[in-house]
Amino acid sequence: MNRTRSSARTTPRRFRRRLAVGLIGLLGLAVVIAATTAALGGRLLKPSHSSAASPLSSLGGEHSDALGEDDGVVPDGVTVFDDAIPAVDGLDPGLLKALRRAATDAAEDGVEVYVNSGWRSPDYQNQLLREAISEYGSKDAAARWVATAETSPHVSGNAADLGHSDATEWLAEHGAEHGLCQIYKNEPWHYELRPEAIDHGCPRMYANPTQDPRMQQ
Repeated sequence: MNRTRSSARTTPRRFRRRLAVGLIGLLGLAVVIAATTAALGGRLLKPSHSSAASPLSSLGGEHSDALGEDDGVVPDGVTVFDDAIPAVDGLDPGLLKALRRAATDAAEDGVEVYVNSGWRSPDYQNQLLREAISEYGSKDAAARWVATAETSPHVSGNAADLGHSDATEWLAEHGAEHGLCQIYKNEPWHYELRPEAIDHGCPRMYANPTQDPRMQQ
């Protein structure tokens, strides 16, 4: 009878002691974690930043998130008739006239010609080149798609990238009738003015811009 009462009294005490020890252990672990985080100076929560110079800085120009329509950035849904868009208005007048003649004929076949890119500022061209180098891994690889600001026909207003696919298909068949030619095999959207094509057809295409003598300047 006395042994039963003793057991009943000691069981809660042991439980309370074990609970206290467990809580002290958890509290100690929390202190260790807090101290470690403080010692690291918050580096677990902040990404590191390199101070090394960008390999793209030699290209000139400044990357700017402020580049917009005034630099030739084209919003969605722009056609060759949108004079208020600098990328269209900045095109060579002869090229623009030919594009509008072609677009008028294309519309009769139910095809609308859009401008994905036209005239570009040097800053915008340099930004596109930096992005291409980042994507393709080198200047040489990027040159297959994007020219420098000094050589790009977009900067001089002598080229337009057109869409959509139905429009480029239409232009591949009828563009020469308006003096409009695809220049590079790898860019079915890139068109320039070649007036002689009206009588003699478009010249042979380059495989890509690196074969274009104009890009070697």
